[in-house]
Amino acid sequence: MNSLRTFQAGTSRKRGEGLRIGVVRYLPRGVKKQDYARLDYFDVWLPLLAPSKELLKWVHADPAERWPTFVERYKREMLNHTDSRQAIQLLAKLAKQTRISIGCYCSDEEHCHRSILRKLIEQEMKS
Repeated sequence: MNSLRTFQAGTSRKRGEGLRIGVVRYLPRGVKKQDYARLDYFDVWLPLLAPSKELLKWVHADPAERWPTFVERYKREMLNHTDSRQAIQLLAKLAKQTRISIGCYCSDEEHCHRSILRKLIEQEMKS
């Protein structure tokens, strides 16, 4: 059983996704906080695991050129801050017990922080 998956926020739920955790900096535009789960964005919002505002602004200026550096900077943000590191540990423990999915708005998962975060969680699951 693959207990850790990813998803694109706002898409229909798929079988076996489990708890959908939105790891985005901002709530969806025009959606009230009480409605994001009902509208299939995510069940729980955890902005702590999203890239910082500064890092998002920096990478969006030139995504193709800056992606490799973004990967390293995002990893540093996650692993060098106690809160995000602890959240990753929590999700790793949770994923060992039940199915969870982490999601973002990006349509291309290969160029989205959720793919990096998934690897960080999977590494933690092995330790």
